[in-house]
Amino acid sequence: MESPLRLLLRISLVGAWRRLGSVRQQSKLLVLFISVFLVGYLAFSYGLFRLGLGFINRFPGLGPLLVERLLFLLFAFLFALLLLSNLVIAYTNLFRNRETQFLLTAPVPVQTVFRWKCLESLVLASWAFLFLIAPLLVAYGQTVRVAWHFYPAVAVLVGLFIVLPGVLGATGAIWLARFVDRRTFQVLVAVVFVGGIGALWWNLRPPPAVDEAADARVLNVIDRLLNNTSLAHAPWLPSYWLSASVENWAEGALSTALFFALVLLSHVLFFGLLAFTQTGAAFATAADLVQSRGGLLAHWTWWRRRSVATAGAAPGYPPDGLDRALSWLGLRPATRAHVTKDLRLFFRDTTQWAQTALLFGLLAVYVLNLRQFTRRMDVPFWLNAVSFLNLGACALNVATISTRFVFPQFSLEGRRVWLVGLAPLGLPRVLALKFRIAAGLALLLALPLLVLSTRLLQLGWSRTVFFAVAITCMTFTLNGLATGLGALYPNFRETNPSKIVSGFGGTLTLILSFGYILGGVVVLAVGSPWSWRGDGGFLVGRAVVSWSVFLLLSALMGIVPYRLGQRQVARLEL
Repeated sequence: MESPLRLLLRISLVGAWRRLGSVRQQSKLLVLFISVFLVGYLAFSYGLFRLGLGFINRFPGLGPLLVERLLFLLFAFLFALLLLSNLVIAYTNLFRNRETQFLLTAPVPVQTVFRWKCLESLVLASWAFLFLIAPLLVAYGQTVRVAWHFYPAVAVLVGLFIVLPGVLGATGAIWLARFVDRRTFQVLVAVVFVGGIGALWWNLRPPPAVDEAADARVLNVIDRLLNNTSLAHAPWLPSYWLSASVENWAEGALSTALFFALVLLSHVLFFGLLAFTQTGAAFATAADLVQSRGGLLAHWTWWRRRSVATAGAAPGYPPDGLDRALSWLGLRPATRAHVTKDLRLFFRDTTQWAQTALLFGLLAVYVLNLRQFTRRMDVPFWLNAVSFLNLGACALNVATISTRFVFPQFSLEGRRVWLVGLAPLGLPRVLALKFRIAAGLALLLALPLLVLSTRLLQLGWSRTVFFAVAITCMTFTLNGLATGLGALYPNFRETNPSKIVSGFGGTLTLILSFGYILGGVVVLAVGSPWSWRGDGGFLVGRAVVSWSVFLLLSALMGIVPYRLGQRQVARLEL
């Protein structure tokens, strides 16, 4: 008799293969487009990594040291991001998933349900990491000229490495589900979060200036400049075991590489065995607690009682603080009801606001490190390069928000979308409302981030206004793209936003967003009045052409998908 876990795995693989076949039959052109993009990305990223590592490695006496520091630092950051990603996705899969609720009522052992969802979360959280790291490791191997057995060995090591954050993230999700409604736990998480940001700010502060005459030893100067990377060399980090094994295997020290590989394997086997054999009872308890509690703010009932007493409304549907705030904005009742529904669903879903908090934490780290780039801003080349790279970074943050949160919004209406369609607003106006809300909230994030970053980079107000107008256009374009493609490729059967984004439409949105940002930044940089020298007429003409191309590209990437999505929902049969 086939085991339940093997049966679930086989059914999932068959379903994935059938979905892939159906997509291929529906639109072969889009499949070809995505395939070409994936192959092009792998080749392009390999070329960039190859050039960058080769450039660093050619520094006399310092190249290998710099490459080694970069390798350790990269895997340390990727381990932290993988851990957070697995935590968020595992929480959704374990406690906010209809399939999990169905399996818990079926004659399937609870431990088997946890194993299956842990494996599923591991795949969802790690596929992007594998896609990113593959061309880098190939470029690293080509740079240091490794033997042929380096590549299969590294593939095995990376496969072992991604298991640890998957298991730890799933276990952390269980503890989060059990104690997230406790005030002490919430305060502790807030303190740890603020303390972590402060520790990063203190750790990543610029090193003091060093008199070259006082210390002429180059290695000491390099160590002083790279002192912030010492944390990545902590021997207790799994990223250290992977980095040390990869580095020693590349250098031919196979015994040392095998030692660190065995250290990694032993921890994977130990924690994997604990999670796969002893976590079922804790998962069942946590699932009961999650299903029996309301939202995180359900115990703060004083505000609701105050609203009822003030409004004098019936207890059946009392207006709360959110209703009052939206009514003060002058929104119509139908619009206010839909906005209230979306906001409440957002804050009731732990994974949604947790990922938002994580994104703001990463933005804080980015902003705190901007002062590191102000040392050579007196050189025109670096001034232009850093300013446009900052524009690209801000636009990528907007693209992350639009792809992760805006694209699945229409799909999250689920099979009850017919109720929304029969409401006074109607589906086309609902889609337009989702776009306006998403674009407005994204603009509230993008504009302050860009203005703050430009001021930290000590750019003039003319550049600040230039980039502010550009990021405003990009924000509306990216949200229109995500909203339109979300309506064109909905998935009403899935309730997990991560799975919705990982589908065909989400992948297409991500590809087009990155392509638009790259093209837009390049076009603006080519026509920038600070990037070229010549007479005023030449600069003005180039700037006009550049902005015309940029606005045309923005209109094509934003308005066209949005209009197609509007037409799609207008023809949707309810």
